[in-house]
Amino acid sequence: MRVLAAMSGGVDSAVAAALAVEAGHEVVGVHMALSRNRDQFRTGSRGCCSIEDAGDARRAADVLGIPYYVWDLSERFEETVVADFLSEYEAGRTPNPCVRCNEHIKFEALLDKATALGFDAVATGHYARIVTREAADGTVSRELHRSPNTEKDQSYVLAVMGPDRLRRAMFPLGGFASKAEVRAEAERRGLSVSAKPDSYDICFVADGDTRGFLRSRLGSRPGEVVDTDGHVVGDHDGAYAFTVGQRKGLGLDRPAPDGRARYVVDVRTETNTVVVGPAELLSVDRIAGTGAVWFTEPGDGWTDAEVQVRAHGAPAPAQVRATAAAGTDDGTLGLEIRLTERPLRGVAAGQSAVVYRGTQVLGQATVSRAWREQPVRT
Repeated sequence: MRVLAAMSGGVDSAVAAALAVEAGHEVVGVHMALSRNRDQFRTGSRGCCSIEDAGDARRAADVLGIPYYVWDLSERFEETVVADFLSEYEAGRTPNPCVRCNEHIKFEALLDKATALGFDAVATGHYARIVTREAADGTVSRELHRSPNTEKDQSYVLAVMGPDRLRRAMFPLGGFASKAEVRAEAERRGLSVSAKPDSYDICFVADGDTRGFLRSRLGSRPGEVVDTDGHVVGDHDGAYAFTVGQRKGLGLDRPAPDGRARYVVDVRTETNTVVVGPAELLSVDRIAGTGAVWFTEPGDGWTDAEVQVRAHGAPAPAQVRATAAAGTDDGTLGLEIRLTERPLRGVAAGQSAVVYRGTQVLGQATVSRAWREQPVRT
């Protein structure tokens, strides 16, 4: 097969490309330039897709003996991932930019361009497995599963890609149980990135100051912090910088009357107000989602599954069903979740809710609402 290897400049994508070459594929490496800021370099191990990373990717491609190109996707990245990040926070929701990057950049812009150029698949360094099954009638299907490396598993952020794009994807690191194994593989192959630190945080917020980034783009918008009774307990510089479940950085000058910690329980952008309250108000047992993507036919009724609402959160037993997305008439599906054993805490609108059965990803939706079936007494 002709395979386009997405090379970020890190050890994972370099080893993934190496394994694709070893498997006998005709491999071409490509680095996605996602920023036009020539001063954007890593700060320690933060960020990714910087100028430094492009050089590391080129050196890895040279070692592997494969062609290498840099594709400028910065405009597409700004218009989709960054714009979504800003608009979601401005609307009082909590987005996951890695989910949007996989959706709009790696498995839309990159994959579609690769297909147009005659490539059969795109290989990436994601930690996830693809399981291929053949039915009795000869029909072949592909399933997305968790990686055996539970600490690095990225099936959560990949769930948005859907079955059509999964058919054109390759995850050569799917069998690795630890990052140490991947680094050892890179060292054995003479790849200089074998000891390179992992990237973390949001790639376009290289210094890790998300609140500062939001303020620089959205401006200062002073407002009030209130308790659940409406009493003013503090002020803020912009409600957009807060997320449900947040405890630190609230800037409150006095504790709650009962001495308990306060958490953000609501962000009301229409009044630029942040509402704080006790931890009990963060527990939910019902979740609704929009823009659902399913890898299997969801069926008409409730089905038993597990639901995960954070990239490295613990899955919770639940029943799920597909619904018609509110406010749409185009056949778009929503997702309804009822937790069956324990509530989840601090679920915010804008997060991704991924449905699993064991290690298999069944589907995904963006959280639109989370609530308790029965009110919580405080």
